[in-house]
Amino acid sequence: MELSDTHLSGLSAGQVDPRLPTPLYHQLFLVLREKIHAGEFPLGAVLPGEQELTGIFQVSRITVKRALNELAAAGLVSRHRGRGTVVTYNATVPVVKGSFDNLMEALRTMGLRTEVELISVGRVQASADVAELLGLPSGVPVQRAERVRKLEGEPFSHIITHVPIDVAARFDATALANTPMLDLLEKAGHVAESAEQWITACAAEPATAHALRVATGAPVLKIVRVMRDRSGAPIEAVQGFYRPERFQYHMRMTRQRRAGGDEWR
Repeated sequence: MELSDTHLSGLSAGQVDPRLPTPLYHQLFLVLREKIHAGEFPLGAVLPGEQELTGIFQVSRITVKRALNELAAAGLVSRHRGRGTVVTYNATVPVVKGSFDNLMEALRTMGLRTEVELISVGRVQASADVAELLGLPSGVPVQRAERVRKLEGEPFSHIITHVPIDVAARFDATALANTPMLDLLEKAGHVAESAEQWITACAAEPATAHALRVATGAPVLKIVRVMRDRSGAPIEAVQGFYRPERFQYHMRMTRQRRAGGDEWR
């Protein structure tokens, strides 16, 4: 599929600036990546060749080549001798949405609407961070499970869960591969009643990059969550890494007027 003149008209030399501290090849990579993520360069489209991009952006061929190689490393295109650079990213896959308004329901819905690939499961010693989240002594055994969540075959999250051994003893690897964790916890007699989570951004480490089909070091959304039962006891610690273009969190706030001052919730 060749790109039309309309698509190419969205590219210009003004989109990169040699005066900026960001290398030109990375500026060009960002411009092309945005076009691919937005669906302007759709799945199966052949990008302009190195010589054409050199003319459009007024940069060297080495700059263009490096930008295209970066796109390939990020899993957005594949490069073929004699055929060109072909878009392999499908922008039509829906964005997965989470919600702060009703976190539990959002998590349950996500578990039902997406596919799960279980990568590994086993018993490990709790690191200091995991132990703190679960309220356990550092080094005690916990169950560690690693999964990839997919929507329409495309990965959007790399999830690592740690569960206390007494809770994890109630379900096996088969259940982990086929049943949402909230349901497993409930069947194990530990109904999740509350959650606390922290959201930040980080660079994808090799295992996460491989799971999400992105380049090592690519920016990903990181969510750390601890689930608690009715008594307030931690029953699961979660580390989730999300492709930012495939996942979004939604928050709705309302203004509550009080005598001491307004409050947003």
